[in-house]
Amino acid sequence: MVDEGFDKSSWHGTTLLGSLRGLSLTTASWRPAPNRHNIWEIVVHAAYWKYAVRRRVTDDKRGSFPLKGSNWFARPDQSPDRRQWRDDVGLLVGEHRALRDAVARLSLRDLAKPIGGRRTIAHLVRGIAAHDLYHAGQIQLIKKLIGA
Repeated sequence: MVDEGFDKSSWHGTTLLGSLRGLSLTTASWRPAPNRHNIWEIVVHAAYWKYAVRRRVTDDKRGSFPLKGSNWFARPDQSPDRRQWRDDVGLLVGEHRALRDAVARLSLRDLAKPIGGRRTIAHLVRGIAAHDLYHAGQIQLIKKLIGA
């Protein structure tokens, strides 16, 4: 489920990583409106939440995400840097792999463990897959708006 939302073939259409395929730097940094996120910021946001879910399911300490801050990270819409874009896409892919590895190590008993009230680790895992698909759709819509 986690891979189907990110980079594996599935019935629903474009995955998160698939939505970035062939994307130009101009498209990645274009804002649909002032104070709205660009695709680049969505990419880093998705990487952060993969990290956050992995940290929750493995009980790792906070503060090990490679970027300062949390949730949304400002990225340029003027004079974007190609290397920084590539690095941020690489961060997304790396965080996905780390999450996938952590999920693969979970037992059925681990998945049933409560985390944060009535929710379970399985709930978090399903949620991060849905998060990828939500943002894949959002990226596809932004690409349509810009005509990419």
